[in-house]
Amino acid sequence: MIDFVKKISVSAGKMAIAEFAKSGSLKLDFKSEKDIVTEADRRIEDFIISEIHKKFPDHDIFGEETGKTGKGSEFCWVIDPIDGTTSFVHGQPFFSVSIALQKYGATIAGAVNAPKLEEVFWAEKGKGAFCNKTRIHVSSRDRLLNSVLSTGFACLRSDMKENNLPIFNKILPRLRGIRRYGSAAIDLSYVACGRLEGFWELNLKPYDIAAGVLILQEAGGEVCDLRGKQNYPNDGILASNGKITEEFLKSI
Repeated sequence: MIDFVKKISVSAGKMAIAEFAKSGSLKLDFKSEKDIVTEADRRIEDFIISEIHKKFPDHDIFGEETGKTGKGSEFCWVIDPIDGTTSFVHGQPFFSVSIALQKYGATIAGAVNAPKLEEVFWAEKGKGAFCNKTRIHVSSRDRLLNSVLSTGFACLRSDMKENNLPIFNKILPRLRGIRRYGSAAIDLSYVACGRLEGFWELNLKPYDIAAGVLILQEAGGEVCDLRGKQNYPNDGILASNGKITEEFLKSI
């Protein structure tokens, strides 16, 4: 199954690169005043769904742009055709195609393709995590002071009353550094391969994180909500190398 997941993520990535070359002339629509969507998002999602339905016509789909289908299948594909649309539109390389396959609600395979960066992160349940052909693992750093974390501000785009700024202000002075990539799928993959020690955010959706969470867990990391429970992403998400989680939660 993972070979099929990787194959369609690579094909979708090639489509994204072709659209990226036209980023200055892309047609934009708005989900809200700050939240954009492009025709490329829709075309790529339609392509992914078409390829899935050719091989698995009875499987359910949960796509960012098309929503959920309800065929009653034990399998559901969770798709974000372009995670990091703002980066994509502004000609920046930190965008990705995220595809996950779930069985009875648990992710069993997933791929995050960052095509402009020429990296495909992927994992199959119980079989480890990889970047292209290389197996990956989380970092061993165990103090916030030695850690680099990333975050995002989807909550501000949605004008949420409870937002990320208080957490950001508390945690930033305790870190070696902070990064802002703009794609939760890439953030999770970067924690998985040890480039980051952690990532947190509010107001994400299942399609933002489904593939990336599996990749991180298969690389030895852990995920919880911002209360230390398992109700993510509804109560926020904290993804880490497993060694800085407790200190992060105490700090906020």
